[in-house]
Amino acid sequence: MTASRDADAEQLRALGYDSHFDRSMSFWENFSLGFTYLSPVVGVYSVFAMALRAGGPPMFWNYLLVGLGQLLVCLVFGEVVSQYPISGGLYPWSLRLVGRKWAWMAAWIYGWALFTTVAAVAVGGAPFMGQLLGVELGAGPFTLIAISMIALTTVLNLSGTRLLARVAMFGFVCELIGAIAVGGWLLIAARHQPLSVLFDTTGFGSGTAYLPALLASSVAAMFCYYGFEACGDVAEETPNAGVAIPKSMRMTIYVGGGAATFVCLALLLAVPDLGAAVSGADKDPVATTLQAAMGMTGFRLVIAVVMVSFLSCLLSLQAAASRLLFSFARDGMIFGSGALKRLSPRTRVPAAALAVTGVVPAAIAGLGYWLQDAVNTIISSAAIGIYVSFQMVVLGALMARARGWRPAGRFTLGAWGWPVNAAAFAYGAGAVLNMLWPRAPEAPWYVNYAMLLTTVVTAGAGAAYMLAGKPHRAASAAKAP
Repeated sequence: MTASRDADAEQLRALGYDSHFDRSMSFWENFSLGFTYLSPVVGVYSVFAMALRAGGPPMFWNYLLVGLGQLLVCLVFGEVVSQYPISGGLYPWSLRLVGRKWAWMAAWIYGWALFTTVAAVAVGGAPFMGQLLGVELGAGPFTLIAISMIALTTVLNLSGTRLLARVAMFGFVCELIGAIAVGGWLLIAARHQPLSVLFDTTGFGSGTAYLPALLASSVAAMFCYYGFEACGDVAEETPNAGVAIPKSMRMTIYVGGGAATFVCLALLLAVPDLGAAVSGADKDPVATTLQAAMGMTGFRLVIAVVMVSFLSCLLSLQAAASRLLFSFARDGMIFGSGALKRLSPRTRVPAAALAVTGVVPAAIAGLGYWLQDAVNTIISSAAIGIYVSFQMVVLGALMARARGWRPAGRFTLGAWGWPVNAAAFAYGAGAVLNMLWPRAPEAPWYVNYAMLLTTVVTAGAGAAYMLAGKPHRAASAAKAP
């Protein structure tokens, strides 16, 4: 282990860094971080009703299709992180694949998407807390619960890498066991629908006429299939990172995606009144299904496990966001870099960066008090930002290959590098276009183009800041292209 850590330190020094993180996160703990960030239970439970109303039961197939597309992206990321195992993930990868301006914009968009994702998960978890307590809560209490969840995970993250790793592992075990146990019970003892329902497009058209509904419902699956990049965000805290992290990324897709698909299948086949769920008459088909299958006592036990999943997901998201912010600040690329790049001498985590990843998402979650459809609105904004920043890395890898880059880490795709990279970009570009596509002609323009507007405003603000302040010219980042 000492030899591995010496080799890791030497590789980082060759890349221009002398790391002071606590390199104590094992492979399984690193994988657990990615799994709990992806969080199949959180992802499926949060957006199940939305997906069902958008595309009916065949929306299930999106979990397989999106999973295959994101696996291509994951393989490209694996090659990059193996050569550049630096904390912060997308930012240092983009910096070395393309250059400072490209990296600055990728990090800016990804950072805001992470902040929004933290808020989305907290806002999505608040109603489950109300169900666990058995009380009806309004927008105000829900917002307070969401902010309290963010505050709790911020405090836990400030306690250090070891606690982060242990909580991630505990969350992984709880969530996987819960997904298998609950899903198995629903399929064996509470099934109401035949398997043929997975092909029932009634009400949404048949054949090619169903395609728009399938694409509209795919946004839910897209929300479930990122998180693998978090394994690379803590590269400087994981021994033998060049080998371990590409493997943990792939396992996150396999295990996390498989669990999400299984949970979605079990819920679909156990919904008592599918017509009411699809029409929207049943506003919370997840709660309806679980209560019908398990009674109130069993339902609350399941919700207790779900809350563990939400909290561990928040913990992993904040860890990823704080390492991105730290990495950005370490190169002097953002205002407040002096404070944001410092590690706590006691816990060896970026305390100021963690505080920011608590305060900003809490402010975004506070918008839920005024938004009528807070969860869907915030989830949509988070998903588009993540996918855009992912594609900046994938396109950056294509651009680097065109200039002669040959991945030199311990994980490479060899001759498959070009075709996999090109396919990953084609998938990602299509996914971004799908998310941006207007689907409600009767609604006001700002509803139809909300995600496009959010993306343009975020990117525009970042470009204005970059052009005015020129942070990409920071002296400490000059070693990169």
